[in-house]
Amino acid sequence: MSTRPAPRMPAARVDLLPAEGLAEHDVGQVTSLLGRLVEAGAALGWVSAPSVVEIADLVGRLAAGTDNGESAAAIARTGTEVTGFAYRNRYARPTFRPHVDIEKVAVAPDAQSQGVGRKLMEALIRAARLHGTEVVTLDLRGDNVAANGLYESLGFTRYGRLPDFVAVGEKRYDTLLHSLDLRAGR
Repeated sequence: MSTRPAPRMPAARVDLLPAEGLAEHDVGQVTSLLGRLVEAGAALGWVSAPSVVEIADLVGRLAAGTDNGESAAAIARTGTEVTGFAYRNRYARPTFRPHVDIEKVAVAPDAQSQGVGRKLMEALIRAARLHGTEVVTLDLRGDNVAANGLYESLGFTRYGRLPDFVAVGEKRYDTLLHSLDLRAGR
């Protein structure tokens, strides 16, 4: 029996979504990634796999808001394969405009625990700072221990919990609310 650790994937490269969006092939890969994760029960907000049309529309909206800081998306690639996708949006309510919310962070199963989620989050946080964001918020399903640990290691603090807030069929999960205050670093 070998005691060698499993081979690591090559390091992922993370880029921010450009204003021109993604090529059709990349939209297909993002759709496939999200679909595989949702079908495996990942806590991404969908109960069934999103369609290519839905993801193309999402990517288009995100790309349209990149230059003015309304949105940002980060894409991780290992070689030519999309292995991670994350995005955030600025709050629409006028009193919340200085703040953004990270809405999705998705990492392929074979890229998890290899720093891909961290790189995606760091890219979104850098983009938020660049656009003068004061506070970054996010929420996650309470059973997502790995994500909770990642967010806390990046300096997020938990400010709330909604018991049994997420409904997946008959199952109920807590929602954990986190924030990262960027004002202190100014």
